[in-house]
Amino acid sequence: MENKTELGGTCESPQAAEKKDIFDRIMSLGFLKIFQPFYKKNKEILLYLFFGALTTVISYVTYFVGLRVFDLPQLKTPLGILDLTITVSNTISWICAVTFSYVTARIWVFSHAAKGTRAILSEAATFYGGRVFTLIVETVMINVGVHSFSVDERIMKIIATVVVLVLNYIISKIFVFKERES
Repeated sequence: MENKTELGGTCESPQAAEKKDIFDRIMSLGFLKIFQPFYKKNKEILLYLFFGALTTVISYVTYFVGLRVFDLPQLKTPLGILDLTITVSNTISWICAVTFSYVTARIWVFSHAAKGTRAILSEAATFYGGRVFTLIVETVMINVGVHSFSVDERIMKIIATVVVLVLNYIISKIFVFKERES
């Protein structure tokens, strides 16, 4: 609600003073206004899915480029074959995707991001630490699926991505961008 000031300008109520990001502004345009109640109620998960989709594109592009660029050996381990081309490609893909994901999650998805250098470094370390866990899950799933069950590497990447997407949201919500007490 806006109130007129003595100088003819307007001031917003405390509720309206909340800073609107680009997505809030897009959702207030024309026909998109009809979706605003749904958007406001589900903003965090919708933005997580939107940026998750972009992160997935980054991950897939870098992964499949890596598969074409690298020609590395397969190693026999006690647990089975470790395909270094898959592992290196997936690791490079992970670095690109996780960096993009952290930046977008910090800026747009989660509203309770850390403030101050020490808190941001701690937050980033927790974020990347959680992603290291899911990198291991993803790499093991792809290697096992491809070499133990003869599943096409593209199909295994998709299956692993779904598992990782769910795990990453849980880790981000519970451990990284949790609401902090003032």
